[in-house]
Amino acid sequence: MSDFVTTTGRRRALIGMIAFALTLTAFAAPASARDDKPGKADPPGQLVEVQVLGINDYHGHVGADTPGTIDGAPAGGGEYLAAKLAELRQGNKYSITAAAGDLIGGSPAASGLFHDEPSVESLNAMGLDVSSVGNHEFDEGVAELLRMQDGGCHPVDGCYFPEAPYAGADFQWLAANTVDASGQTPLPEYWIEKVNSVKIGFIGMTLEATDTLVAKAGILGYEFLDEAETANALVPELKAQGVEAIVVLLHEGGSQTPPLAGIDTCIGITGAIVAINAALDPAIDAMITGHTHLPYNCVLDDAAGQPRIVTSAYSYGRVVSELNLVIDKRTKDVRRDLSSATNHTVIQSELTPDAAITAVLDKWAPLVEESANIPLGTISADILRGGVEGSDRGVESAAGNLVADAQAWASSANGAELAFMNPGGVRTDLLFAASGDEGDGVVTYGEAFAFQPFGNTLQTFPMTGAQIVSVLEEQCQPPGGRPFLHLGVSDGFTYDLSTTIVGGVCTGVAVTNVMLDGLPLLNAATYNVTVNSFLADGGDNFGTFATIDPALRIDGGNDLEALANYLAAFSPVDPPSTDRVNELP
Repeated sequence: MSDFVTTTGRRRALIGMIAFALTLTAFAAPASARDDKPGKADPPGQLVEVQVLGINDYHGHVGADTPGTIDGAPAGGGEYLAAKLAELRQGNKYSITAAAGDLIGGSPAASGLFHDEPSVESLNAMGLDVSSVGNHEFDEGVAELLRMQDGGCHPVDGCYFPEAPYAGADFQWLAANTVDASGQTPLPEYWIEKVNSVKIGFIGMTLEATDTLVAKAGILGYEFLDEAETANALVPELKAQGVEAIVVLLHEGGSQTPPLAGIDTCIGITGAIVAINAALDPAIDAMITGHTHLPYNCVLDDAAGQPRIVTSAYSYGRVVSELNLVIDKRTKDVRRDLSSATNHTVIQSELTPDAAITAVLDKWAPLVEESANIPLGTISADILRGGVEGSDRGVESAAGNLVADAQAWASSANGAELAFMNPGGVRTDLLFAASGDEGDGVVTYGEAFAFQPFGNTLQTFPMTGAQIVSVLEEQCQPPGGRPFLHLGVSDGFTYDLSTTIVGGVCTGVAVTNVMLDGLPLLNAATYNVTVNSFLADGGDNFGTFATIDPALRIDGGNDLEALANYLAAFSPVDPPSTDRVNELP
């Protein structure tokens, strides 16, 4: 008989919430610092060592050629992540692999073009056991998420391999804080693994703010509950089943100070995860987190002053968090004084690609070749999401302005005078150097898809000048996430901006001297504005857009199609200027 026995929490109504309003104590240290060994007082066989390998924010990075580095060295990608997981499992009798969400969505073309079926197949092949959902699991809605779990052909695009339809995920997604009007969850709340007579419970959740990050149409009828209250309410249920060792998989996170202070460190940790940790029931032993795409390895005091491991494994498979949990067979609980964690880098040059993941890539390669390598147009230089290669959502970017230019142009027949683009909707840089055989400066369909993968619909509607200014002020975000989200703006629209950010929180914003085509924006005048459907629904806390009467909205087609047509019409496209916003000191 196997030492592993799995139980899945049923999809059910939450029966009550236990609220904890507790303050985080000052202690925060790298989890790897806790490397004690079982002492002489522990009888032989009393302690069970269980390895838990954690990942997060994979985002369909199956191939090794997608963006991902550590200190300039190529890192991550499914082939190498799988190899690292296999390496770390060696010598460990009991090993569980868990994830903290965003395994799909916002993916490169090799997976995203096929609704992330390749991503799930690669995760199956590398032995993932369980994962929380993240906000990107809801990009195509709850119904599509259930298809990703259970299998079946896509309702629009059908089966890519009719002779072998998509079989679904071998691992279990968890969605404890996603509930419908009756309190039912679309996926289980928790997952229990029995290891050598002791049970380990995993509670999986996305961030409470998920409804502000995905298109409303796909999550109609669902709400996302407070993370700590949800987990705390499940603790008694798990204990009633004999579970004392509890791990939370949470798609919410934090940041070191500075954000990349180290891979295996916990320096000045800030962000939503700090308050969530403080509010969690002390019975919860560890957290594997994500969402911020940053690495950290912390021990944070729980509400009872006991050490709790809290990790995040960067993104795209660049890091694996290894939690070594020591469980006492008498108490069935984690011996936190003996448990430890380490963040391991996944450097491609140090590993051999995993053959099973290579086989997944080879299976899809002909379809990728057929679609992804179609040339759309050319660019004259790199078009970046920030001042340097890589994402910085808090600054004006040529990439965001390019998308806004394309959308304003594509919607001109609907009367568009200006357009805005959310920075999180631009997922990669457009680089001048060729990524394959297409030649320098050529933008392929695959590159454009990776750049703008969400398939939103353009919407054009009237707004007053005062409403437009309100939108610009909403770039200053509520506490708990990124402090400022800098919208891309179309050519001809300019303004002066002053912000106050203290301790990672935007505390003030002033928008002045707003101009459109050289003329002052008038508060009482009406202007036709184009945005994607995500922003139109108030996504990323841009609530002013959501106040516009839906009857006034004119649909303008697919956002990627707009970009493709713009590249075809204006090639070679120069990087748009990043002086449309004058940032004042």
